[in-house]
Amino acid sequence: MLWNVERGTAHATCIPTAGLHLPLLINVILFVGTSFELYCSQELPSSTVKSQENYEQHMSNMASTETSSSSAVTENQGKRTAIVTGAARGIGKAIALRLAKDGYDICINDLSLNQAGIDEVFLPISSNFIVYDLPIYSYNFQTVKEIQALGRKSYGHTADVSKRSDVEALVEASVQNLGPLNTMVANAGISQVKSVLEMTEEDVSHMFEINVYGVFNCYSVAAKQMIKQGNGGKILGCASIVAFRPFVNMTHYSASKWAVRGFTQGFAMELAEHKITVNGYAPGIVGTPMWEMLDEKLGEKLGAQKGETIKQFGEKIALGRLSVPDDVAKCVSYLAGPDSDYMTGQTLIIDGGIQFS
Repeated sequence: MLWNVERGTAHATCIPTAGLHLPLLINVILFVGTSFELYCSQELPSSTVKSQENYEQHMSNMASTETSSSSAVTENQGKRTAIVTGAARGIGKAIALRLAKDGYDICINDLSLNQAGIDEVFLPISSNFIVYDLPIYSYNFQTVKEIQALGRKSYGHTADVSKRSDVEALVEASVQNLGPLNTMVANAGISQVKSVLEMTEEDVSHMFEINVYGVFNCYSVAAKQMIKQGNGGKILGCASIVAFRPFVNMTHYSASKWAVRGFTQGFAMELAEHKITVNGYAPGIVGTPMWEMLDEKLGEKLGAQKGETIKQFGEKIALGRLSVPDDVAKCVSYLAGPDSDYMTGQTLIIDGGIQFS
């Protein structure tokens, strides 16, 4: 089949080639190609040129409209603020520091038994549960100082994300201290090791209070604030690789992370008209105190020595190493930045190659 080109049209013409000698066939092809090149080089009528210019202008206008319709959080790079929950240590702290380096002023959130003393934070969670990156230990709330050392403004606010009123107060305080909210990172969460036959209703309820209701509260309160401001924004939530494939003895944790994916997609669909994008990030096996505790608890279940379980998980990683908090922070930096303005409703896996979707 060769192309027969006529003025103003181009249609296919079937030329039988079975009986043609190869040199003759090559000459035919070269002739047609040369004719097409000469045709294309001819000056087009002014009406055709004008139509082409109008089309190009139309496409340019569409691109401009689409750009202005994307998340407006990147329109004013000079002043950006973010709230990061569960940000005193581990992944949350790494995210807060990375966003500060990206130019954000940061509101740091975590739990505390002493609301008046923000320098010392405690985690009031029962010993059966593991707070992201730390079990029940007291530690210094140093993240605020480290962000300020980077030349950015930072404000620390203790709040329980499972309580709607706490999250409302958190957002209000962040706006009062740092300015309009551009990005919410719902990072706080807990984990627990229990088989499906051992877990109680209270176990499931507490898991969902933090991991599901906590994310819902952060998403919805932040969205209302962003809509009130009228400039769009970005909302991000922490899922997990278990939101794509459950881990044994962590079924309720897995279910809570599936819920984060569901909220992320649903909120993304409904908030798009307000120029708010909603995305999630799904860490894998991260070298934090939380995973040290998970290794110990899973080892007890499986009869493995301390360190063996996490080693077995690590052997499944294609890139050959455990993740570190900065790996996750880099992904969140992308989701919070201008390069992801046309992305919404997605949950990105950062696990070094364990779960493939």
